[in-house]
Amino acid sequence: MLSAEARQKIESLKSVYETHQSALIPALHVAQGDQGWLSEETQREVGQILGLTPQAVRQTVTFYTMFYQKPVGRHMIQVCRNLSCSLLGGQKLQKQVENKLGIHDGETTQDGRFTYVSVECLGSCGTAPVLMVNDRYHENVTPQKLDRLLEELK
Repeated sequence: MLSAEARQKIESLKSVYETHQSALIPALHVAQGDQGWLSEETQREVGQILGLTPQAVRQTVTFYTMFYQKPVGRHMIQVCRNLSCSLLGGQKLQKQVENKLGIHDGETTQDGRFTYVSVECLGSCGTAPVLMVNDRYHENVTPQKLDRLLEELK
C-alpha cells in the first residue's frame, strides 16, 4: 500500500498533466520510489488513483525497463548490450559483473545489495560502453573502472 505522501504526490500529478494517462509514468516513478518496486497491488493502486485500467498501467510497466516488477537490490546495475557498447567491450563488462557478483542477468545477490540486468540501450552510444547504477550513468567504462565502482558500492 502506498504511503499517504506518495498518494498525495500522485493525486497532485493529475492537475499537472493534460490527461491522467500522461501522468502515468511520473506516477509510477513516485510509486516505485515509495515501494522500491511495482507489485501488482501497487500498480492497481496507481491505476485507481489515476482512473486507469489495470491493463493500461501494466502495459506501461512491462514496456519500460526502468520499472521493476519484482524486488531489486539496493544497487540496480544495468549494462547496455546494444551494438556500440558491445563493439567496445560491453559484453566483457556483462561477464565481469556476473563473475564479480556471482549472479546472472536478472538476478539479485543473496544479501540484497545488487541486482544486475542487461538492457537493450541506455542511449549513450557516443560514450560506450555504458552502464547505469541506479539512476547514474557511467560512461567509457573499462574493466578497471568497473572493478573500482563495484568496490565502492560494497
